[in-house]
Amino acid sequence: MAEENGEDDAVAEIEKKIVEAFEVFDHECNKTVDIREIGSIVRSLGCFPTEAELQELLAKVEEEEPAGYIHLEKFLPVMTKVLLDRSYQPIPEDVLLHAFEALDASKCGYITKEELVKCLTEEGEPFTQEEMEDMLSAALNPETNAVHYRDYISMMIVDET
Repeated sequence: MAEENGEDDAVAEIEKKIVEAFEVFDHECNKTVDIREIGSIVRSLGCFPTEAELQELLAKVEEEEPAGYIHLEKFLPVMTKVLLDRSYQPIPEDVLLHAFEALDASKCGYITKEELVKCLTEEGEPFTQEEMEDMLSAALNPETNAVHYRDYISMMIVDET
């Protein structure tokens, strides 16, 4: 029985975190948030879905009426399962490093702003202009106009402890 209570406590703790994160974006205090806020809520809970995964999640929780809003009662069980299953975990440091090294053709430890913008806006799941600006503001060394990717990865890594 004690083990079951521990599980119940863990679920209650997860639900509490989800409700707290949701409430930050519930500007009307009516247990609903704008659908555009869900990505921020999910990421604030330590999950990092791709845009496609986020769209799948939204399809499970979006209200028919009024469209464009998410209700806490629909979001809570879906997000609780996501956290219990440890879905959408951050990409490990070695994988990030390998990805940056693949872009660094001259193996010099950095990628120029131009190279990075080209890759992130023309390949794969392209960054939006806003995402590109956000990343560059954090990643770009203003003195060299390049991303020294080992430094950037160190800054990005989520500490699991």
